[in-house]
Amino acid sequence: MRDYVPLSLVTIQNVGLSVLPPGRPAPIGEQVLRGLPFAIGDDPERCFVGFGPGLRREELSIPIGQAAQTIVIAHRLLDSPILDGGPVGETVAEYVFRYQDGDELRVPVRDRFEISVVPTDWGQLPFRAVPDQTDGLPPRYAGPFGEAGNRQTEARQASPRGYFLWAWINPRPSAPVERLTVVPGDRRFLIAGVTLGHRDEHPLAQPGARVVKVVLPELGDAGRPFDLSVEVDRGVATFPYALPSETSETFLADSFAGFGEPLNARSSPAYVEIAAIPSATVTVKQGGEIRGTAAWADVVEKRSVDTGRARIELIDPGRNWIRTTVVDADTGQPIPCRVHFRSPDGVPYQPHGHHTHVNGNLGTWHLDVGGDLRLGQISYAYVDGTCQGWLPRGEVIVDVARGFEYDPLRARVTIQPGQQELTLRLKRWTNLNAQRWFSGDTHVHFLSTQGSHAEARGEDLNVVNLLLSQWGHLFTNTEEFTGRPTVSPDGQTIVYATQENRQHFLGHLTLLGLKEPVMPWCSDGPSEAEMGGTLEITMSDWADQCHRQGGTVILPHLPNPNGEPAAMIATGRVDGVEMIRFGRYNQLEYYRYLNGGYRLPLVGGTDKMTSEVPVGLYRTYVYIPPDEEFTYATWCKNLTAGRTFLSGGPIIGFTVDGHRVGDTVKLPGNGGTVEVEAHAESIFPIHTLQIVRQGEVAASSESATGARRLSVKAKLKIEADTWLAARAGGPGYFDAVPHHDVWSRGIFAHTSPIYVTLGGEWSVFDPATASYMLTLIDGSLTYLRELSPRYPDGTVTHHHGEADHQAYLERPFLEAREAIHRRLHQLGIRH
Repeated sequence: MRDYVPLSLVTIQNVGLSVLPPGRPAPIGEQVLRGLPFAIGDDPERCFVGFGPGLRREELSIPIGQAAQTIVIAHRLLDSPILDGGPVGETVAEYVFRYQDGDELRVPVRDRFEISVVPTDWGQLPFRAVPDQTDGLPPRYAGPFGEAGNRQTEARQASPRGYFLWAWINPRPSAPVERLTVVPGDRRFLIAGVTLGHRDEHPLAQPGARVVKVVLPELGDAGRPFDLSVEVDRGVATFPYALPSETSETFLADSFAGFGEPLNARSSPAYVEIAAIPSATVTVKQGGEIRGTAAWADVVEKRSVDTGRARIELIDPGRNWIRTTVVDADTGQPIPCRVHFRSPDGVPYQPHGHHTHVNGNLGTWHLDVGGDLRLGQISYAYVDGTCQGWLPRGEVIVDVARGFEYDPLRARVTIQPGQQELTLRLKRWTNLNAQRWFSGDTHVHFLSTQGSHAEARGEDLNVVNLLLSQWGHLFTNTEEFTGRPTVSPDGQTIVYATQENRQHFLGHLTLLGLKEPVMPWCSDGPSEAEMGGTLEITMSDWADQCHRQGGTVILPHLPNPNGEPAAMIATGRVDGVEMIRFGRYNQLEYYRYLNGGYRLPLVGGTDKMTSEVPVGLYRTYVYIPPDEEFTYATWCKNLTAGRTFLSGGPIIGFTVDGHRVGDTVKLPGNGGTVEVEAHAESIFPIHTLQIVRQGEVAASSESATGARRLSVKAKLKIEADTWLAARAGGPGYFDAVPHHDVWSRGIFAHTSPIYVTLGGEWSVFDPATASYMLTLIDGSLTYLRELSPRYPDGTVTHHHGEADHQAYLERPFLEAREAIHRRLHQLGIRH
């Protein structure tokens, strides 16, 4: 016998679709509602059994004639006083279940208990009945743009298409039921279908979801790009997600503890959470094609069902609600950090209030940025040192990190039945603040100020520069600007909402410490400015306005866009240059300008625009002397002085004859020898530590397998003014080991230079650099004169108020050209 058998009501059906509210039809004919079959009439004129005024007032019996575990009725009210403020729970009718032995059970059918009106108001679902549809999922990879936010919920609550389902649980399941008699009252309602249940289960009461692993044993299926879906006819399933491709042992031994793992983009293995009644059927599909089906009861009983092309395994060991505290191993006090919990199979169990998969493992540009982080396969939750939520019983793998100065924790813990508390300990291996080094990210977008504080504390970062900007017709973080820093209560974290002004051809500029906005933010059309925008301002003017406010000008993501940077460097308008990714080209450009004789502090920023980049993954460490308090102003002041190093993981130190980065070492006019010393230590393996002189390696230390610490000490003969710096990275330095962030940026560290001069002012010059800069200046002038979009002369009044807009635009480039020619003339070089 089938689990559920619908009854035909065709002989007693007396009303049709016309009794329903206009424009709100209900499904008729053979229907499957919440996985249960119903034989609703298919004649639009006579498809329901209607009761109440104007329909049928007398009682009506529906023959049953057999035993049943449950009787499920699809019905609905046609009107309800509740919507007009009336009482809840009024009796609409009685359903009388009469057994063949003469016994009867009378059940009141009450408004908003066993039955309700369709449609019903939000929040007014009945207490003992359910909608005729199951909860579901939104489209996973496409849909209307306006529903992008709803897509992130990965869940849709069911609402009735036409009916509510109520199940009578037979207290005497072996006793045949003779009939169901409907005794109507004074309210209008209809019955659409009746189905008999022969399975010992509540057909409508759904248990909690359980975790299921899906394995595709055929290599061809398993290796395909992820495209799995799981369907449950009498229950619900979440979106499936790929599980890690490596074993838990490999994960635990990996050198990227606390910093993610590669994303498994294949279809197997995967996991899904399923909530279903025992009679449900689970169907696994790949690309819309069925790979296997299994009875849910078999999966629960056997724990694993092999269907040939899919293996469905129940891997839910039970769970406890756990309150977790992460403490500093030395102080015992809770510390902000980011955490990830998973089962041995790799199923994530994130703290309540945080995502198991940030934005469904999809991109997050200007979307869902803040509070969580995804590095490859892993989503992390930023917490203040405490969190709570479900963890599986038995073995749990924890992955916890707090920036670069704490040893990350990736380890096994055990959750016992009944356990509700868990304490984890992070060990600080170095304290740069105590050594007067303070870290910051020069380049962060889209976070809120409060979110910036939370994530900075979780990454052990002191300063976040949160940048307002424009992206076409989108303006971001406007509401965050106050013209002053916000400081955490303990004074250790500072967030300053300031600006990145951008132009697609001439370049971008980060303006730190603005007290008033510098406008326009962007110029000259997409992708930075608005469609059809005109060239209204130069980077040099932005820099001048920033400096007049006492701000700091950073040239971000050197060198691109590569138009005006050369002119700005030539005229001394740049206080520091930023690297946001590791690349030979970026560093050679930096060396080019240093070799040209321009003092340029190096800073690190992330250009964080998504939840796939941790704030401070590339960070700037600034040395602040002991006699100066750590403030935003002193941080920027010492950054400008060149007392910096950039870190993407390694903590690097460098001295020349005891002098720090940013210093100038003065030797006698005839030169001499200096002692250089560098060391680097990191939570990630370091393969190379080098000291470079004008971009060339002067001394190095290497480890083929990667070391926790490297050091190098050497004596260098100096015969002319020069600059020296230290850098650490992967094999051969430029073969960087990538992080798991969305850009796969390389792990490295690089100091700002220490300058060495023989007697007088430091002076280095490279004719090739000068020629390069002049070419860029001429190219930019050519763009200004020939292609840059402008309004016709005389039709607008520009922000600068000058009558000659072309002269205004060209002025900084002409100044730069003159400055370079002046240097050439002083050195007796003709150009």
